[in-house]
Amino acid sequence: MDVKDWHKELKYDEWVSIPVSGARPVARYKHAAAVVDEKLYVSGGNRNGRNLPGVQVFDLRSLTWSNLKLKPNDNKNDKSGSPEVLPATSGHNMIRWENKLLLLGGNSKNNFDKLIVQYIDLETSLHGYIVTSGTIPVARTGQSTTLVGSRVIVFGGEDINKKLLNDVYILDLESMTWDAIKTTQTPPAPRYDHTAIMHGERYLLIFGGCSHSVFFNDLHVLDLQTMEWSQPQIQGDVVSPRAGHAGITIDESWFIVGGGDNRSGCPETLVLNMSKLVWSVLTSVKQGDPLASEGLSVCSALIDGENYLVAFGGYNGAYSNEVYVMRPKPRDSLRPKIFQSPAAAAAAASVTAAYALTKSEKLDFTPLDVINSKAHVNGHPLEDVTVEIEAIKEEKRVLELSLEDVKAENSRIRGQIGEVNSTHAELSKEFQSVQGQLVAERSRCFTLEGKIAELQKTLESLQSVEDQVQALRRQKSALDKEAERASTAQRQGSGRVWRWLG
Repeated sequence: MDVKDWHKELKYDEWVSIPVSGARPVARYKHAAAVVDEKLYVSGGNRNGRNLPGVQVFDLRSLTWSNLKLKPNDNKNDKSGSPEVLPATSGHNMIRWENKLLLLGGNSKNNFDKLIVQYIDLETSLHGYIVTSGTIPVARTGQSTTLVGSRVIVFGGEDINKKLLNDVYILDLESMTWDAIKTTQTPPAPRYDHTAIMHGERYLLIFGGCSHSVFFNDLHVLDLQTMEWSQPQIQGDVVSPRAGHAGITIDESWFIVGGGDNRSGCPETLVLNMSKLVWSVLTSVKQGDPLASEGLSVCSALIDGENYLVAFGGYNGAYSNEVYVMRPKPRDSLRPKIFQSPAAAAAAASVTAAYALTKSEKLDFTPLDVINSKAHVNGHPLEDVTVEIEAIKEEKRVLELSLEDVKAENSRIRGQIGEVNSTHAELSKEFQSVQGQLVAERSRCFTLEGKIAELQKTLESLQSVEDQVQALRRQKSALDKEAERASTAQRQGSGRVWRWLG
């Protein structure tokens, strides 16, 4: 089979590792990625605490990697003050806009105070910095950036002082002007390494992420028409908390891949039906698989008119540079007829139902039908009563969710206290054991000191004996010399006697 037709043999809803010809890029995580014209562009990332430079390109037809050789923009209007071409960066985002790739935020050695926007021109391979105006957000990493029309919505992240954020900014790509957005209702808790997408060009969805101590599995919705936050009721499979995951949408489906909680990776690939707000597990991999990683990327690629998911990189105890592809099974993109009566339609005014109805033309009636309804309860229009009831129910549900969050947090804190108490008890036992050992060692030291004193006395007495022995040796030596002189004199005397006798 021709290598260009490799994708046609893939099964639906299964991840497959793609065989790569030639050299691969350095394994990494917390990089940025985007697919343009059947090519996967990967920028930066981190490995072993070191940010990585450059842009690598994976051709989804030839299955080969190459480096994109960038050229600096010599435009004098570029006021970034940085002559370096695309410095090593991690924790940033990449968005395709017209013939350019836009890179927003991230962590690099330059440490800008404000969030910077870089670009890569795919036609000329020029790299530069875009001068923006307005209320520019502070520099950050781990934020989400979502493209809707000609605007980029930035949410959350962590600033250079490690402060967690939950603010919302919008960058108008036509004028390159920033606006700080004021929202109402309860926003998501400050977080980073979450995911975000747009639905119906009206609703911004935020999922997961983490603070410095808590990992989230919540879903929040920002209505960009009213700028109100809500937390709709979700159905389907239970989703575990995670951060560092990746997400991409195809039609009504939001695919979530990987992530983790610093202890283990999340092996399941999730799908959120954005119209029904139902989670389901599409498939799972083994623990330790590169797809169960934090800091991986997932993009969608259109090949021969069919959408594919393309995943790259990540870290789960080991860094990855594998490319994985999934062929998602086509799903029914038509929205279901959720409501069947004017009373039920009026209930759509609640936050959850309003979110589900992203396009009113899909329903069997319009809000005007409800206005013209003749039904009344106790002199009040039926729809007003229903809306009030639904509003009260929604408020009750929100309070119940908040209560559950508080209970969960209390349970977590109690667990931590229990762990601390257990650790304290173990340390106390160990301390007592060490104290006992020290007492025994002190006793042994005292005994040894006594023996050493006795040995010192013995040595002193031995020194006296040694002195006496030396004195006796000197006396003996003197006596030996005296005896030798006497013996010599005697021999000499005997010799004279013998000579006289001869």
